[in-house]
Amino acid sequence: MTWSRFKTLYYQNAQLGVALDISRIPFPADFLATKEAAIQQAFLDMAALERGAIANHDEKRMVGHYWLRAPQLAPTADLRHEISSTLTAIKDFAAKVHSGAIAGPKGKFKNLLVIGIGGSALGPQFVHHALGRPRKDKLAVSFFDNTDPDGIDYVLAGLRGQLAKTIVVVISKSGGTAETRNGQLEAAAAFQAAGLDFTKHYVAITGAGSKLDQTAIAQNWLARFPMWDWVGGRTSELSAVGLLPAALQGLDIQAMLDGAAAMDVVTRHPTTAQNPAALLALMWYSATDGRGAKDMVVLPYKDRLLLFSRYLQQLVMESLGKEHDLKGNVVNQGIAVYGNKGSTDQHAYVQQLREGVNNFFVTFIEVLKDRDAKTSLEVEPGVTAGDFLQGFYLGTRDALSEKDRHSVSITLPDISPRSIGMLIALYERVVGLYASLIGINAYHQPGVEAGKKAAGGVIALQLKLTAALKAAPEKTFTAEELATAVGSPDSAELVFKILEHLAANKGRGVKKRAKTLWYKSTYRSA
Repeated sequence: MTWSRFKTLYYQNAQLGVALDISRIPFPADFLATKEAAIQQAFLDMAALERGAIANHDEKRMVGHYWLRAPQLAPTADLRHEISSTLTAIKDFAAKVHSGAIAGPKGKFKNLLVIGIGGSALGPQFVHHALGRPRKDKLAVSFFDNTDPDGIDYVLAGLRGQLAKTIVVVISKSGGTAETRNGQLEAAAAFQAAGLDFTKHYVAITGAGSKLDQTAIAQNWLARFPMWDWVGGRTSELSAVGLLPAALQGLDIQAMLDGAAAMDVVTRHPTTAQNPAALLALMWYSATDGRGAKDMVVLPYKDRLLLFSRYLQQLVMESLGKEHDLKGNVVNQGIAVYGNKGSTDQHAYVQQLREGVNNFFVTFIEVLKDRDAKTSLEVEPGVTAGDFLQGFYLGTRDALSEKDRHSVSITLPDISPRSIGMLIALYERVVGLYASLIGINAYHQPGVEAGKKAAGGVIALQLKLTAALKAAPEKTFTAEELATAVGSPDSAELVFKILEHLAANKGRGVKKRAKTLWYKSTYRSA
């Protein structure tokens, strides 16, 4: 890796304060030239989407998350009005909550509970952690992001005695997402147990006319905000999904939108060398042979970016993990993403990255500004903790290069609402461009829907099992016998797993008698 190569391939945008180093991906000298026609087609594909082309053919809908930060680009006047009016409503609602004009039974709200899953939680969690200031935040934020009862109890324990001053935002486009629905009901039960009317605390972010929308109207919740069918969950952070929680927390959502809009302008540039999203998409292609041959390890050298890899897991893997290409060919595409943060990872898995299996490329993220304070303590003469952090980043990057481990580096000026908006917009664009390069649809997710359908089948089988046990209260069954009894003899393994779970939880109506041969264990109605 020479200085000459670095000078040639280092991208820097002084206006944004963002830089990208692709010099440590050893692509052939003619690589960019050979891919120029493909990236130009990707630009055209993205431009068509921004004009309102149908992107998700499964659901016959557009994909327009970029309009969220530039409403004037939306293809119809109605959409432009909806985006602008929703942003105004979010800001107005947050201001009223902060002032106490909208309050709980015991005064101003002090806490925010966000209930969602996937894109309805990962983006808000990332932004909350990246930009939160505990002593300055208007509301303290917590999340239900799963249907794990113990996880729900853990969060509620932190809100014990504070529910009267807690506002709840429930996020689900369809209103039928099981995990979110379950969290909504669990939280409502906690409010009721505390003698509170949960409807005076609840806010919905959902699709117009959805189950959740109907519930919020019928129960007269505090407010409702829209989720549009042209915004996918993994690209929803700069919609009401992410903006309302951030605004309630007290973050500068306009700066986030402005940062994203500024990055969008740059990443629309038709000259590849002046477009950081295009360069990054091409590096993904080079590093993975355009078929996901290597994983992406995300190493941000900043504690506030700890959750960025989790956010990227959904954005990248749900978008790119596809069985078929646009022509219907089986391609099994995708890029696996994992990561934590530097320099923590130098004491965790960097050992394997340097000397183990070479099945990855690294994305380093460097943040130039160390802290908000004007000066930093010198931990050694002339050296601060932030200097050490940069030293560990640069040293790790070189240590990996010495072993032919490849990397790209992104440099941000600071961690601020504007820079986080830029980072979100950058990766949204990279995913779209890369999907075009490899010929897949980044905006549908048949695998996710298949998983939901399968989960529904498990619940239906569970109900059949408990009904069968109740119908024969004196009888005991092995898992195999019960599977046959309910007409699912080929589902004995699934029946066994369901019975084990029910028997382990009090009040579920199933009692187990264990046998030495575990598959001879019997179950009956409790």
